[in-house]
Amino acid sequence: MLFVIHRANHPELTYRDGQGPIVHLEADLHAVVQWAKESGRRWAFSLSNAGAYYTEFRSRLDELDQLDWQVIAATDFRPAEVKERKQAEFLLHGRFPFELIERIGVRSADIQERAATALAGTRHRPPIEVHREWYF
Repeated sequence: MLFVIHRANHPELTYRDGQGPIVHLEADLHAVVQWAKESGRRWAFSLSNAGAYYTEFRSRLDELDQLDWQVIAATDFRPAEVKERKQAEFLLHGRFPFELIERIGVRSADIQERAATALAGTRHRPPIEVHREWYF
């Protein structure tokens, strides 16, 4: 999705302001799964684009090896199998508690400052770090 936002050329895309203001919220998978168990929330991960009719879902941590980690780490999106498998997703039913966010990644110092301002006065303030390598 970030690549689509970056390219801003998809006919169904209404947002056209680029990837600059996009923030990445990072959480620890094991902590989230533990919270989900304790809260009675369902979770799963997809092996490819979760919105596709043909995707497969898993809901056990010992199945993480079924993800194509080499493709997920790839930076060349041209091959069709990369496009699909790179879109693997973790899904949590209902809501994702902000308290589980451990780090926020942003593209620039300006967005870092804006994010810090947005979190001022909140109980939970995870570190906000500039990670240009997370963007196109």
